[in-house]
Amino acid sequence: MASADEKLLANVQDQMSRLLSQLKDLDELRDELDDEEYEETKADTLEQLKEFEKSLQTMASGKNTVVSDLGRMKLAIQAAISEAFKAPEVMKLFALNQPKQLRELMDQIKRDKVLGKHSLEKSDGEILECIMALKKLGEELTPEEAKFLQDNQTRAMSLFEEVDDDQEAKVD
Repeated sequence: MASADEKLLANVQDQMSRLLSQLKDLDELRDELDDEEYEETKADTLEQLKEFEKSLQTMASGKNTVVSDLGRMKLAIQAAISEAFKAPEVMKLFALNQPKQLRELMDQIKRDKVLGKHSLEKSDGEILECIMALKKLGEELTPEEAKFLQDNQTRAMSLFEEVDDDQEAKVD
């Protein structure tokens, strides 16, 4: 039975990765798409995420061995839908429980910020998302990260933080 659970979890992770990669690709190709095409594709992807979330809810209600992994993925989907996370790569790393890669991504964002590759607002937003994801994964935050979180947390992020694995996300 454990191998069936592992296979199910691998399939769920693959589907999650595909949808979040689709969001990331869409974000990266934003300048090459007209507004209507971008919005239509984004809406379609978010609809697929909502359908995927419903499937996860069904699976999580009956499979105790994969509940925590499915719950984490469900939170990532809820965050994507509520737009608490704007960076698809952060959502993907959170959903796949990869704190080391989240810290590496955050370091890269900080380097890009220093080099002026992205606006201060975009860089700080992505850093904040990385910190929120790390916190939600149970990782210990550095004093610098905790201060950054306290100084920059948004309402959507606050609501996401309040959600625990057994609750539904509530975003007004």
